[in-house]
Amino acid sequence: MTRRHLRPDEIALWRQVTETARPLRRDRGPARDGATIPAKPARDTRSTKEPAAEPIRDFEIGERADGRRPDHDTLPGLRERLSAAPVSMDRKAFGKLRRGKLAPEARIDLHGMTIERAQPALTGFVMRAHGAGKRLVLVITGKGRHGEDTGPIPTRRGVLRHNVPQWLSRPPLSHMVLQVTEAHPRHGGAGAYYVYLRRSRE
Repeated sequence: MTRRHLRPDEIALWRQVTETARPLRRDRGPARDGATIPAKPARDTRSTKEPAAEPIRDFEIGERADGRRPDHDTLPGLRERLSAAPVSMDRKAFGKLRRGKLAPEARIDLHGMTIERAQPALTGFVMRAHGAGKRLVLVITGKGRHGEDTGPIPTRRGVLRHNVPQWLSRPPLSHMVLQVTEAHPRHGGAGAYYVYLRRSRE
Protein backbone atom coordinates (compact mmCIF):
# COMPACT_ATOMS: atom_id res chain seq x y z
CA MET A 1 0.00 0.00 0.00
CA THR A 2 1.47 3.41 -1.06
CA ARG A 3 1.66 6.03 1.74
CA ARG A 4 0.37 9.43 0.65
CA HIS A 5 1.77 12.68 2.09
CA LEU A 6 -0.77 15.19 3.41
CA ARG A 7 -1.17 18.45 1.62
CA PRO A 8 -0.63 21.74 3.52
CA ASP A 9 -4.37 22.47 3.62
CA GLU A 10 -5.08 19.01 5.08
CA ILE A 11 -2.44 19.50 7.76
CA ALA A 12 -3.97 22.88 8.69
CA LEU A 13 -7.45 21.33 8.95
CA TRP A 14 -6.18 18.54 11.19
CA ARG A 15 -4.46 20.98 13.54
CA GLN A 16 -7.67 23.02 13.78
CA VAL A 17 -9.61 19.89 14.73
CA THR A 18 -7.12 18.83 17.41
CA GLU A 19 -7.03 22.32 18.97
CA THR A 20 -10.84 22.57 19.30
CA ALA A 21 -11.58 18.97 20.31
CA ARG A 22 -12.36 18.17 23.99
CA PRO A 23 -11.93 14.80 25.70
CA LEU A 24 -15.07 12.75 26.42
CA ARG A 25 -14.20 12.37 30.16
CA ARG A 26 -12.15 14.56 32.44
CA ASP A 27 -11.58 14.77 36.19
CA ARG A 28 -13.11 18.22 36.64
CA GLY A 29 -15.13 20.43 34.38
CA PRO A 30 -16.02 24.13 34.56
CA ALA A 31 -19.52 25.09 35.75
CA ARG A 32 -21.47 27.91 34.26
CA ASP A 33 -20.71 30.17 37.25
CA GLY A 34 -17.00 29.55 37.02
CA ALA A 35 -16.81 26.96 39.78
CA THR A 36 -15.60 23.52 39.11
CA ILE A 37 -17.68 20.40 39.70
CA PRO A 38 -16.36 16.90 40.00
CA ALA A 39 -17.02 14.67 37.07
CA LYS A 40 -19.05 11.50 37.52
CA PRO A 41 -16.94 8.61 38.64
CA ALA A 42 -16.22 6.08 35.99
CA ARG A 43 -18.28 2.91 36.17
CA ASP A 44 -16.39 -0.05 37.43
CA THR A 45 -16.77 -2.65 34.74
CA ARG A 46 -14.79 -5.25 36.64
CA SER A 47 -16.81 -8.38 37.39
CA THR A 48 -17.62 -8.91 41.07
CA LYS A 49 -16.88 -12.27 42.54
CA GLU A 50 -19.82 -14.20 44.03
CA PRO A 51 -19.37 -15.45 47.57
CA ALA A 52 -18.09 -18.94 47.80
CA ALA A 53 -20.82 -21.56 48.37
CA GLU A 54 -20.83 -23.36 51.67
CA PRO A 55 -19.89 -27.02 51.43
CA ILE A 56 -22.78 -29.52 51.66
CA ARG A 57 -22.66 -31.46 54.89
CA ASP A 58 -23.21 -35.19 55.06
CA PHE A 59 -26.87 -36.16 55.53
CA GLU A 60 -29.23 -39.13 55.45
CA ILE A 61 -32.50 -39.22 53.52
CA GLY A 62 -35.44 -38.72 55.86
CA GLU A 63 -33.42 -37.66 58.89
CA ARG A 64 -35.74 -34.69 59.51
CA ALA A 65 -38.97 -36.59 58.85
CA ASP A 66 -41.48 -36.78 61.66
CA GLY A 67 -42.04 -40.44 62.39
CA ARG A 68 -45.12 -39.84 64.49
CA ARG A 69 -48.46 -40.89 63.04
CA PRO A 70 -50.95 -38.08 62.30
CA ASP A 71 -53.69 -37.40 64.81
CA HIS A 72 -56.38 -37.66 62.12
CA ASP A 73 -57.23 -39.71 59.06
CA THR A 74 -58.44 -38.07 55.88
CA LEU A 75 -61.04 -40.82 55.50
CA PRO A 76 -62.39 -42.47 58.66
CA GLY A 77 -62.86 -46.21 58.65
CA LEU A 78 -66.12 -47.79 57.52
CA ARG A 79 -67.09 -48.76 61.07
CA GLU A 80 -66.48 -45.20 62.34
CA ARG A 81 -68.55 -43.71 59.52
CA LEU A 82 -71.49 -46.01 60.19
CA SER A 83 -71.28 -45.34 63.93
CA ALA A 84 -71.27 -41.59 63.29
CA ALA A 85 -74.36 -41.74 61.07
CA PRO A 86 -77.50 -40.24 62.70
CA VAL A 87 -80.06 -42.62 64.13
CA SER A 88 -83.19 -42.39 61.96
CA MET A 89 -85.16 -45.26 63.47
CA ASP A 90 -86.61 -45.58 66.97
CA ARG A 91 -83.70 -45.34 69.41
CA LYS A 92 -84.99 -48.11 71.65
CA ALA A 93 -85.34 -50.46 68.70
CA PHE A 94 -81.92 -49.33 67.45
CA GLY A 95 -80.36 -50.29 70.77
CA LYS A 96 -81.88 -53.77 70.52
CA LEU A 97 -80.69 -53.99 66.93
CA ARG A 98 -77.09 -53.21 67.86
CA ARG A 99 -77.18 -55.83 70.65
CA GLY A 100 -78.44 -58.47 68.24
CA LYS A 101 -81.81 -58.72 69.97
CA LEU A 102 -83.83 -58.32 66.77
CA ALA A 103 -84.02 -61.23 64.37
CA PRO A 104 -83.71 -60.46 60.62
CA GLU A 105 -86.80 -61.36 58.62
CA ALA A 106 -84.85 -62.13 55.46
CA ARG A 107 -81.24 -62.36 54.38
CA ILE A 108 -79.09 -62.33 51.26
CA ASP A 109 -75.54 -63.64 50.94
CA LEU A 110 -73.42 -61.63 48.49
CA HIS A 111 -70.20 -63.25 49.65
CA GLY A 112 -68.07 -64.30 46.67
CA MET A 113 -70.06 -62.33 44.09
CA THR A 114 -68.53 -59.79 41.73
CA ILE A 115 -69.64 -56.16 41.93
CA GLU A 116 -71.47 -56.49 38.60
CA ARG A 117 -73.52 -59.38 40.00
CA ALA A 118 -73.87 -58.23 43.60
CA GLN A 119 -75.40 -54.80 42.99
CA PRO A 120 -78.45 -55.94 40.98
CA ALA A 121 -78.92 -58.89 43.36
CA LEU A 122 -78.99 -56.52 46.35
CA THR A 123 -81.34 -54.10 44.59
CA GLY A 124 -83.85 -56.83 43.75
CA PHE A 125 -83.66 -58.32 47.24
CA VAL A 126 -84.32 -55.02 49.04
CA MET A 127 -87.16 -54.06 46.70
CA ARG A 128 -88.88 -57.42 47.20
CA ALA A 129 -88.43 -57.28 50.98
CA HIS A 130 -89.80 -53.74 51.13
CA GLY A 131 -92.76 -54.68 48.94
CA ALA A 132 -93.51 -57.61 51.25
CA GLY A 133 -93.62 -55.31 54.27
CA LYS A 134 -90.46 -56.65 55.93
CA ARG A 135 -88.62 -54.27 58.27
CA LEU A 136 -85.26 -55.87 59.12
CA VAL A 137 -83.10 -57.72 56.60
CA LEU A 138 -79.53 -58.99 56.77
CA VAL A 139 -77.02 -58.41 53.97
CA ILE A 140 -73.95 -60.66 54.17
CA THR A 141 -70.87 -59.35 52.37
CA GLY A 142 -67.97 -61.13 54.05
CA LYS A 143 -64.98 -59.28 55.47
CA GLY A 144 -62.98 -59.57 52.27
CA ARG A 145 -59.59 -61.04 51.57
CA HIS A 146 -56.18 -59.43 51.62
CA GLY A 147 -55.25 -59.30 47.96
CA GLU A 148 -51.77 -58.83 46.54
CA ASP A 149 -50.67 -55.19 46.42
CA THR A 150 -49.26 -55.02 42.90
CA GLY A 151 -49.75 -51.31 42.18
CA PRO A 152 -48.85 -47.90 43.62
CA ILE A 153 -52.46 -47.21 44.71
CA PRO A 154 -53.55 -49.24 47.73
CA THR A 155 -56.82 -51.13 47.50
CA ARG A 156 -59.28 -51.56 50.34
CA ARG A 157 -59.99 -54.96 51.79
CA GLY A 158 -63.54 -56.13 51.17
CA VAL A 159 -64.89 -54.54 48.01
CA LEU A 160 -68.49 -55.57 48.68
CA ARG A 161 -68.25 -54.59 52.33
CA HIS A 162 -67.37 -51.02 51.32
CA ASN A 163 -69.77 -50.75 48.38
CA VAL A 164 -72.98 -52.08 49.93
CA PRO A 165 -73.55 -49.05 52.25
CA GLN A 166 -73.08 -46.74 49.26
CA TRP A 167 -75.55 -48.71 47.13
CA LEU A 168 -78.10 -48.58 49.95
CA SER A 169 -77.71 -44.79 50.26
CA ARG A 170 -78.45 -44.12 46.58
CA PRO A 171 -81.59 -44.43 44.46
CA PRO A 172 -83.54 -46.58 43.95
CA LEU A 173 -82.89 -48.07 47.43
CA SER A 174 -82.31 -44.88 49.44
CA HIS A 175 -86.04 -44.08 49.84
CA MET A 176 -86.68 -47.63 51.15
CA VAL A 177 -83.83 -47.79 53.67
CA LEU A 178 -84.17 -46.17 57.08
CA GLN A 179 -80.98 -47.36 58.83
CA VAL A 180 -77.83 -49.32 58.01
CA THR A 181 -75.48 -50.59 60.70
CA GLU A 182 -72.92 -53.30 61.21
CA ALA A 183 -74.41 -56.61 62.32
CA HIS A 184 -73.96 -58.15 65.74
CA PRO A 185 -71.35 -60.95 65.88
CA ARG A 186 -74.11 -63.55 66.16
CA HIS A 187 -75.33 -62.43 62.71
CA GLY A 188 -71.96 -62.01 61.01
CA GLY A 189 -70.35 -59.01 62.71
CA ALA A 190 -68.14 -56.92 60.42
CA GLY A 191 -69.00 -59.21 57.50
CA ALA A 192 -72.71 -58.32 57.43
CA TYR A 193 -75.12 -55.39 57.73
CA TYR A 194 -78.47 -54.89 59.34
CA VAL A 195 -80.71 -52.97 56.91
CA TYR A 196 -83.80 -51.53 58.59
CA LEU A 197 -86.44 -50.70 56.01
CA ARG A 198 -89.18 -48.08 56.03
CA ARG A 199 -92.79 -49.16 56.16
CA SER A 200 -94.27 -49.66 52.72
CA ARG A 201 -96.80 -46.88 53.31
CA GLU A 202 -94.18 -44.36 54.64
